[in-house]
Amino acid sequence: MEEVLELYTLKYDADYPLVCFDESSKQLISEVITPIEAKPGQKQRFDYQYQREGVANLFMFFEPLTSWRHVNVTDRRTQIDYAQQMKYLVLEFRLIDSPK
Repeated sequence: MEEVLELYTLKYDADYPLVCFDESSKQLISEVITPIEAKPGQKQRFDYQYQREGVANLFMFFEPLTSWRHVNVTDRRTQIDYAQQMKYLVLEFRLIDSPK
């Protein structure tokens, strides 16, 4: 773990970018009952019931030393979706020549 944390202390090198990648699946929901509006001094109240509206998958790249980030939201998470994200990363940082 110390070796990984050490990466964040290195100076920026454009030839060897430090890029983090994460993905997350999020459930999409909507309210069934309209929330009760807040009165002065009160918080807005929500009912516990909700309508399930499917899921979305988030792919995120982050380069902490330059504050660059890229987020892509997809309807699903398949091997092809993952591969497309990796292709984007490689082409974005010009790690290989783009296909002609």
